[in-house]
Amino acid sequence: MADQSSWLSELWELVRTLIYAIVIALGVRTVAFEPFNIPSKSMVPSLLVGDFLFVSKFAYGYSRHSLPLSPRLFDGRMFGKAPERGDVAVFKYPVDNSTAYIKRIIGLPGDRIQVIGGILNINGKPVKRERIEDYVEQAVPGFRNPVPQYVETLPNGRSYRIVESRGDRATNDDTRVFIVPPGAYFAMGDNRDNSADSRYWGFVPEENLVGRADFLFFSISGGYSILEVWQWPQNVRFNRLFKTVN
Repeated sequence: MADQSSWLSELWELVRTLIYAIVIALGVRTVAFEPFNIPSKSMVPSLLVGDFLFVSKFAYGYSRHSLPLSPRLFDGRMFGKAPERGDVAVFKYPVDNSTAYIKRIIGLPGDRIQVIGGILNINGKPVKRERIEDYVEQAVPGFRNPVPQYVETLPNGRSYRIVESRGDRATNDDTRVFIVPPGAYFAMGDNRDNSADSRYWGFVPEENLVGRADFLFFSISGGYSILEVWQWPQNVRFNRLFKTVN
């Protein structure tokens, strides 16, 4: 009986340790940082498919979407702080309130946003856009596709690179005027011709904000998982590791 009692005691200690570890991990994920990986090309060239980054939860405060599965425990935001223009933010897609999207915050409440001939306009003024060297996209192995690349500078001085893979005559390069309502934001991808963003489905309610993309900790090409360690030597993008997200 003593041996059985000792075995049960050790088993309970193991279970209790696992429970503590899960609670701590969920706590960190809820209130501090949540890992996120980039599944699409909508934020090229700033973020690439296969990038893994940490999202700061406390940057914007907390809503029900800060919790796993977004339980409706409360409405609005607690300890809320407004995003800054130019932040790269993760949020829940307003159409289904469940899919995680990542885009750049372009419009703040009260702003008038319009794209005219590929040029972003904020409150009736064109945003500065400077042509730089082409961005070379590796569409398939052995095939390099150069696309026009620019540095865009927002009114608050935030600069970042964008690409226009179809030039300035794509469908989304001329839009109506969007007036951002109170408590909402206008988000766009840096890959302007390949991003399903606020130009298509509207505004991001502040409640849907999950956090700000802050730190890129891993990056792997070729569609491989971070768990496929044997693929790391040939496919890890070492030059992207441990970078802040611009």
